[in-house]
Amino acid sequence: MSFTGPAEDRLAIRELLETYADAVARCDADDWAGTWAEDAEWSLPDYPEIGTTKGRPAIRAMWVEAMKYYPNMNFQAWPGSIEVDGDTATMRSYTSEVYDQEGVTKRDQGVYEDRCIKIEGRWFFNKRVFRNVHRQHGPKGV
Repeated sequence: MSFTGPAEDRLAIRELLETYADAVARCDADDWAGTWAEDAEWSLPDYPEIGTTKGRPAIRAMWVEAMKYYPNMNFQAWPGSIEVDGDTATMRSYTSEVYDQEGVTKRDQGVYEDRCIKIEGRWFFNKRVFRNVHRQHGPKGV
């Protein structure tokens, strides 16, 4: 994969990813949910207890519940590739998370395989599949 397709669309998809990351860092459920298409699908195969969630309302509800366990999250995301084909696109994106849980500072890194869709001129996530790449859980501040 690489960066292909109209630069305007690739920029809009980057901004979609940045909006998503900013909403996570601010714990803003409405802004975060607004990045998903109504019929979207979110898969977390490394978390079999969660699995796949379908539909924006269900995805939002699951995220709100999950974020209770990730206070003061510092979340960053960046694209590794974006390929636009008309009103659809695929993107591989990477994440870095730092948060504290019960006195332990945790650092997680992951990768998303994304499918995006353009609806009425605006890009949304239509399918996201997240995998862990690296997890570091040590004493707070370490």
